[in-house]
Amino acid sequence: MKFGTRNNKRKVAAFTLAEALAALMFMAIVIPVAVEVLHVASLSGEVAARKGAAARIADRVLNGSLVTTNWNNGTQDGTISEGSLDFRWKLTSQDWSQNTMKILTAEVTFSAQGKDYSVKLSTLTDSGTTVSPMSAMQQQ
Repeated sequence: MKFGTRNNKRKVAAFTLAEALAALMFMAIVIPVAVEVLHVASLSGEVAARKGAAARIADRVLNGSLVTTNWNNGTQDGTISEGSLDFRWKLTSQDWSQNTMKILTAEVTFSAQGKDYSVKLSTLTDSGTTVSPMSAMQQQ
C-alpha cells in the first residue's frame, strides 16, 4: 500500500480540439446546402401555384375569345390581376396546315422571385365557319 500518492485520477470525457473543428467544418458545409434546398423548394412551390393560376387565366382568355370570336382581330394582349398578382396575357392566331383551320394560342406570363415564367394554351378553330354574334342576329 502506498501512502501519500494520489493515483485515483478520474477520466474526463470531452471532445478534442480536432473533433470540435471537424464538427464545425461539417456544419459549415451542411448549413448552406440546406438553406439552398429550402430556397429551391420555396421557389418551386411559388412557381407551381402561379402556373396553376396562369393556366386558369389562359383558359379563360382562350374560351372567352372563342365565344366572342375576338381572335379574328389579330394579336391581343392585356393584364389580369388575381389577388395581388398581375398576369400578362397575349392571344395570337396562326394558320394551321388545313386551309380553314387556325391555331389559337393564349400565353400568360408572370414573375416569381424575380424570374419570368410563362404558360401557353392552344386550340384549333375553324376560321371558315365562324359567325360573329352581330351577323347571326342580322340573319334572324
